[in-house]
Amino acid sequence: MNRFPHFLRSLLLTSLLSFAVPTLTLAGGFVMASAIAHLPGLTNLGQSAVKQLLQFLSTFGSGHPLQGAIVIGLTCSVVGVLFDAYALSRYQNLRGPE
Repeated sequence: MNRFPHFLRSLLLTSLLSFAVPTLTLAGGFVMASAIAHLPGLTNLGQSAVKQLLQFLSTFGSGHPLQGAIVIGLTCSVVGVLFDAYALSRYQNLRGPE
C-alpha cells in the first residue's frame, strides 16, 4: 500500500507536464507569430501564421481557439497518463514480488 501514493503522485505530475508542454508550445508559436507580425517587411507572414494557427485551434475547439488548445492539452495529458501507468505497471511486473 505504500506504493499507491507514489503512483498517484507520478500520474498527477505526468498529467500536469503532459498538459503544459503542448499548451505552452502552442502559446509560444502564437507569441512568435505575433512578434513576427510586428516586424517591418514580415507583417503579412506573421499575420498569416497567426490566422492559420487560430484556424487550426478552432478546428479542435468547435470554433473556439482557446477551447481547441485545451482539447489538445487534455488529449496529450490522457496519453501521458496512460503511458505512465503502463510503464509503472510494467516496471513492477518485471521487478518481481517483494
